Amino acid sequence: MSARFNPTHLEALEAALPPLRERAERALEAALPAADAHPSRLHEAMRYAVLGSGKRLRPVLVYATGQALGCTGSALDAPASAVEMIHAYSLVHDDLPAMDDDELRRGQPTCHRAYDEPTAILVGDALQSLAFQTLVHGSETAGVPPAAQAAMASSLAWAVGSRGMVGGQAIDLSAVGRSLDAAELEDMHIHKTGALIRASVQLGALASGAADETTRSALDRYAKCIGLAFQIHDDVLDVEGNPEALGKEQGADAARDKPTYPSILGLDASRELAERLASDAVEALDGLDASADCLRGLAAFCIQRQA
Repeated sequence: MSARFNPTHLEALEAALPPLRERAERALEAALPAADAHPSRLHEAMRYAVLGSGKRLRPVLVYATGQALGCTGSALDAPASAVEMIHAYSLVHDDLPAMDDDELRRGQPTCHRAYDEPTAILVGDALQSLAFQTLVHGSETAGVPPAAQAAMASSLAWAVGSRGMVGGQAIDLSAVGRSLDAAELEDMHIHKTGALIRASVQLGALASGAADETTRSALDRYAKCIGLAFQIHDDVLDVEGNPEALGKEQGADAARDKPTYPSILGLDASRELAERLASDAVEALDGLDASADCLRGLAAFCIQRQA
């Protein structure tokens, strides 16, 4: 493990992670429609897809970024909820038979298995819409200035669309059975996974209202590095991870003939690249004080996690 990581970073993360995940869960619980609200089957399925499981990496990044900039208030709850709703919607749609046709997600049946395919499609549609409603209304209620609200909505919309996550999924689907080089694979993951992780950090900075241009640039470099490191480690776990810990089948990418970092670079080189990126992420935060140690710890978490 690189010398850029030290016990202080991990201790800060270990102390912060449980309360931040709990805070994210409470905010999501409050933002989602009640399970018995009409139309109840759709709302029940939305809650099934979002609540009760998951790493909550993206909302934690929103909170940790805001806190690194001195913001600990309710202004962070709406963007944290919104980005996790978008992430949940993407997983529901990725799991569909027309996409990856997965049966397990986070250790339980995927949404289209637990309910049905049409309901799962509608769950994703509704979560995307609710994410933007939550972002704008919740930010307004928390007193976030209108200009910051508009900037957050624009940042999230860019990250979700054809230039971001959805575009990355399109590249992913077109890459099945093809040979990609490392640059093409990086481009795919910068869009598919990295865009929403970058948006999470941007949302935390915008909600705080405290970041100057230099700090925002450093935070964006951090987010770009951990987004790619996270995906590389995901590819490694698909090869050698424990299915029980992963909550999904091992070797799914290889079975679908998808290009991955281990298939292109090999396992050892993939691990080394992920570690170098995580180290670069920590280096990007050199201008921030110990209040950013949770972010530094998250860089290490991205390449040490088992799920």
